[in-house]
Amino acid sequence: MVLDSAKGETICATCGLVLVDHRIDSGPEWRAFTAEERESRARTGAPSSYTIHDKGLSTMIDWRDRDSSGRQFSSRQRAQIARLRKWQIRTRVHSSMDRNLAQAMTELDRLASQLGLTKSIKELAALLYRKLIVKRLAKSRSIDATVGASIYAACRLRETPRSLEEIARHSRVSKKKMGAHYRMLVMKLKLKMPISEPTNYIPRFITELGLPGEVQAKAIEIIDMAKQERGLITGRDPRGLAAAAIYIASILVDSRITQREIASCAGVTEVTVRNRYKELVNALEITMAP
Repeated sequence: MVLDSAKGETICATCGLVLVDHRIDSGPEWRAFTAEERESRARTGAPSSYTIHDKGLSTMIDWRDRDSSGRQFSSRQRAQIARLRKWQIRTRVHSSMDRNLAQAMTELDRLASQLGLTKSIKELAALLYRKLIVKRLAKSRSIDATVGASIYAACRLRETPRSLEEIARHSRVSKKKMGAHYRMLVMKLKLKMPISEPTNYIPRFITELGLPGEVQAKAIEIIDMAKQERGLITGRDPRGLAAAAIYIASILVDSRITQREIASCAGVTEVTVRNRYKELVNALEITMAP
């Protein structure tokens, strides 16, 4: 079936039969040719978002004391609007749950900005946190630790994992406390967390190290070969395996990088990189250039 939006017809692509000749257009009645023109003519607000404590559904009173025509308010009107604005701010956050969400979403936005997370990960982390609060499963729990645990869980679910150490580095709580809250979150929400794969870390490490795409392709190939060897991947830190695979690939592709640089990027020690490097080279019988 082919939809001709200009004529409002639905046509069979095989025989040309017009099946529908009167299609209702559900779009706007106005036209816009630029992004600015589209925004100025739209009569709807921003879409709802879980990352805002009230999902962006509440109203706001502008701080400018002018009406829709741009005329200045009188002194009496300004005083009235000031009182309305004050009560509007108070009623937006009036319950303990709203205050909790407002503080948590502020911390979530700060952490996501420092970690460079995508919008989908932020939305999922906010959704996980909301489920805990709405079901009252996180009573007397640290807000900062629960937000960090939600971000860690969302990153793993989206297969763009970040380590607890990396999140704790930007948070105000320790890795140990955040890990305890993560286990609580997984247990309370009954989540099935995917196992972290070394290949999920490789693209981010490659980007941070500024290495070419050939190194990334070779490193993923090395990890795929290692998965076929029993006991080579199981029980190993995926970050260490990813770092070792990148180190081997950088030598094979002749884009060398030091173990110290890649260990610092991956958040592991040089000893870990060296041990995983030796294991991969010996098990896969990779011939390294001098």
